[in-house]
This record gives sequence, C-alpha cells and structure tokens, in this order.
Amino acid sequence: MFKKKIGETNLTTAPIIFGGNVFGWTLDEKQSFAILDEFFALGFNAIDTANNYSYWVEGNAGTESEAIIGKWLKTRGNREQLVLATKVGGRNLIQDKPNTTKEHIVKEIEDSLRRLQTDYIDLYQTHYDDENTAVEETLSAYDHLIKEGKVRYIGASNITAVRLQESLDKSEKFNLPRYNTLQPEYNLYDHEKFEEFLLPVCENHNIAVIPYYSLASGFLTGKYASEEDLNKSVRGKDIKKYLTPKGKEILEVLHLMSEKHQVSNAAIALNWLMNQKMVVAPIASATKSSHLQSFVEATKIQLSNEDLMLLTNAASHHR
Repeated sequence: MFKKKIGETNLTTAPIIFGGNVFGWTLDEKQSFAILDEFFALGFNAIDTANNYSYWVEGNAGTESEAIIGKWLKTRGNREQLVLATKVGGRNLIQDKPNTTKEHIVKEIEDSLRRLQTDYIDLYQTHYDDENTAVEETLSAYDHLIKEGKVRYIGASNITAVRLQESLDKSEKFNLPRYNTLQPEYNLYDHEKFEEFLLPVCENHNIAVIPYYSLASGFLTGKYASEEDLNKSVRGKDIKKYLTPKGKEILEVLHLMSEKHQVSNAAIALNWLMNQKMVVAPIASATKSSHLQSFVEATKIQLSNEDLMLLTNAASHHR
C-alpha cells in the first residue's frame, strides 16, 4: 500500500490511521489483537491512541488502549514497522481538566512508554490544550523528551487557531520543537470550524492534518439513519446530533456515490477527507473485518472533482 509523508517529519503513513479508542472499550484484548493483525496484514502501518482512552467506561482505568497495543506490539515483534502515535494532557479519572504542564508531561511519558512496551513514541500529541499553561512550557517538555530520544515528533489535537499559531511562533523564537501535525475534529458533517480557523494556519506552516471523528462517530457509514437506529451500538448516543436535514442530505449523496462506485458509504466519506487540503490520513476505528474493507476501498477509489463537489455542497447547504 502506498505511503504518504507526514508533513515535515521523516514518518510515512498509509492513507488511513487506526483510531485506538475502541481498544478496551468496544473491543476486548483478544478482539483487538485480531483486528490489529488484519489491519497490519492489509498494509496499513499507523496507530493512534491516548493515555486516557476508555476512562469513561465504568471499571476502566483509562489506560487500556495503550496497554493492549503494547502487548500486541510485544507479541508480534513489529514495532519498527509501525508509526505509533499517542497523546497526553487530556482529562482522566484523576483530573477533570486538561494538563499540559512540563511536570505532568514528563511523568506521563514514562507510563505511556511502559504500557506501550516501547522505548520511543513516533508522534506525541497534546490531547487538549491547557490554556492556563504557557505554550513554551509545554514545548520545553517536548524538547526535553526529544533530546532524551523518547519522542521523535510532536503534534497537537484540540487547540484553537490562536494558540496553535502562538505555539508555532514560540517554537521559532525559542528554538523549541514545533507541532508537525494537527488532529482536529473534521469530517463531511463537521468541517466549517476547521476550514475557517485552523486550515489557514496549517497551510501557512505545512502542518499535516490527521482528522479524528472522520466518520462522525459512525454516522457517515449510513448505519444510523433515524432515531430508532441509535440503539445499534454504545456510540448511538453520540449520533443524535447528526440527525438533521443536513445530515440526511449528506447520507443521500453518500448513498448515491457508494452505488456509483460500488463501495461503502464509509469509503466515500473517508476518500472525501483524503482529498481535502493538508489532510495526510484520516483516523478511523474498526471493530470488524467489514470496516477494514471500507478502509481498503477508500484507498483505491478515485472520486472525480464533480463527485467531491457534490459531497461538499451537501455538507454546506445547511448552516
């Protein structure tokens, strides 16, 4: 499978990155191993996780995703063949607000490395920006970790355009590491906020975009077309907000495109994202083989400019 360079890093990724939030939540360890084996066998090579995934599940510590990935890497012996991304600074069971202080980051990396059973993280990302912490303090923590060889590159996720620009300015001013990637919420339904505020910063600084919620929590697969469908999975409660005239129109066009190209709705939605400015690879989760087949379809189809415009128009009619 073809690989794409991630911004100004030396990392390369297949066109879709696996979203590890399902590990320890909707997939147990055995199921996680099986889906990762299949994902890797298909030629994909990048996994994204965080140090707090699934903390919202009763009985979980929030560290399950990293631990499962670490066990898989250890048993398969394929660490060097993968791009491993994780995050720090988000909410967890202990602290219900972001924390990007140097003390916190330097402590948390040790726990992540131990769980992931690796000596280094390819892409270490600020999960949620803590606006009470100076950006240069956060960047100095990453500088320390890069110099120690524990982190190769850094990225940001949930951050405003103003704080992202400030971070880039301080990186240059104080000779600190710069964010090479941005992981925003970005999909056919939710695209205006990113495109209006964050995209210009990414374009100006050649920041690679790796969107999360690429399929709008599963809504864009077409699985949830009405409120009656919301009980189909544990993610159903997150889907209700998409059941709008805008959502309905997007699903209609996705269905037309999927019939035209003989692929799944998910493949069309992912391919649309792949064709957007600065996007290097969308992040998407899979819990079964059919989901992975949609990933493969997305990498193979070629949507025409007319196809892409029809999708964009459907997503932009309703404000």
